[in-house]
Amino acid sequence: MLDLIVRGGRLIDGTGAPARTADVGVRDGRIVAVGAPGSVAAPAGGRTRVVDATGLVVCPGFIDVHTHYDAQLWWDPYATPSSQHGVTTVLGGNCGFTLAPLRPASPAGGPDEADYLRRMMAKVEGMPLEALESGVAWGWESFAEYLDGLDGRTAVNAGFLVGHCALRRYVMGPAAVGAAADDEAVAAMTAGLHAALEAGALGFSTTLSGTHSDGDGKPVASRWAGTEELMALARAVGDHEGTLLEGIVPGCLNMFSDDEIELLAALSAAAGRPLNWNVLTIDAAAPDRVPRQLAASRRARELGGRVIALTMPTLVPMNMSLGTFCALHLIPGWGEVMGLPVGARIDALRDSGTRARLLAAANAPEAGVMRRLANFGRYVIGDTYSPANEGLSGRVVEDIAAERGQDPFATLVEIAAADELRTVLWPMPTDNNPESWALRAETWQEPDVLLGGSDAGAHLDRMAGAPYPTRFLGDCLRGRGLVGLERAVAMMTGEPAAAFGLRGRGVIAVDNAADLVLFDPETVDSQPARLVRDLPAEAARLTAGSVGIAAVFVNGVQIVADGEPTGATPGALLRSGRDTVTVPTR
Repeated sequence: MLDLIVRGGRLIDGTGAPARTADVGVRDGRIVAVGAPGSVAAPAGGRTRVVDATGLVVCPGFIDVHTHYDAQLWWDPYATPSSQHGVTTVLGGNCGFTLAPLRPASPAGGPDEADYLRRMMAKVEGMPLEALESGVAWGWESFAEYLDGLDGRTAVNAGFLVGHCALRRYVMGPAAVGAAADDEAVAAMTAGLHAALEAGALGFSTTLSGTHSDGDGKPVASRWAGTEELMALARAVGDHEGTLLEGIVPGCLNMFSDDEIELLAALSAAAGRPLNWNVLTIDAAAPDRVPRQLAASRRARELGGRVIALTMPTLVPMNMSLGTFCALHLIPGWGEVMGLPVGARIDALRDSGTRARLLAAANAPEAGVMRRLANFGRYVIGDTYSPANEGLSGRVVEDIAAERGQDPFATLVEIAAADELRTVLWPMPTDNNPESWALRAETWQEPDVLLGGSDAGAHLDRMAGAPYPTRFLGDCLRGRGLVGLERAVAMMTGEPAAAFGLRGRGVIAVDNAADLVLFDPETVDSQPARLVRDLPAEAARLTAGSVGIAAVFVNGVQIVADGEPTGATPGALLRSGRDTVTVPTR
């Protein structure tokens, strides 16, 4: 008896093979038949559900390998908007940040570790603090308890790495920030990591990025780790089947130093596991960046490891403002001014000398990829909040500045000051040109480059990377057409599944999990991003609905119908070894 037959769709199986018309039969969450139209028949008198997919593409569910849904899944089992765009598997615990392990607060009045983690996640990953406080069922201690708490309650399949910051804080307490770890602490961290991996954690993630500070403004715990600590933890990962590494270093946002290349390669080689990093930005104006970043992959292969660069196939809509923590804070030399109270910040920004100093810093070579934010004339004004700014929404700053006879940066500051810095700003991308898109298409052919890096679940009120699958498909079908549809699907299904060792996912084949997406190739796309207040405590986030997504199935159960969640929660909690296989690096 079959539970489901998807009949007559244009099957794109995730391998890159040519599309064909086919039927797919499903039983008990697995694909049991794939055949020519009419070859998969429902038994007479049975209760098999038959879905007519005529005119639709049928493909594997998309896999987003770089998300931060660690918190959101507690209040939103559907991982919206990712699932609405065909994502059926999400991987969290990236960038060194997780919500476990978590040491309970001492009855004698010790530090509230949950509060520390919440404030850290609010700062580094842009998760509203009030949503973290009211929307997550805190109470676990071990990583195993965290995984068990989510098991059986999600619509999507979800797997998690162990974040170095929480692990280090669990072992060392407040001393994790500001101190090196001694041999005893490293041994305790290693033991804790082994326990988490035994419980099903998919691997280990860490960050050394200078942009990552905790809720107190201090470098996060993993930034205090020495090379020996990192190597010990990498070696521990290699003792477990189906595991991987993720690492963030300062050069991820610009170009790697020699030491960073050596470190990433050595960590992968020590573990004998792939290591991925986020995110490879591709811009024809910086032609040396891609070859320099991929030098880490070449060095890893020399040492017997593998380093994978994640990159995005679309430009991500982004909200910014002078009043909230955003990418502008990360420009070297800007932090002191942007960290001032609002009134003092307005006074500083209105000072011409301060503006000149900030502009010089934003255009300096040290700003790296952040230099793309320095052309303030090419910002678009979004939402405004004062009568003085009425009619400015949607207009380009340089046009307003020309009308006023002002410098664009001064104009932007005056507009924002009238709104007490709440004005929403949209920077125009500097890399949206034919040369940069051609370079992307070329870079996607590299064997150590993989699509990913959406950051879905993080930076919630500032960016919306989750809809990239439908945007990419729409662009392939009706836009630039940089790759064919079969390859585009494989880049988001079979290729990440193989690179991350996801057992039985990413390809439509007999015995694989029935994670399926049905979409209309004539219309598939993303709606424009919009700001909504649907998080716990009415906190805000950017989101976007999908277009042309007819149905999404996870483990044979429909979780999305016509772009909206059905309420079903058939997702699997992916555990290393059981749901993953080891991807060899040698």
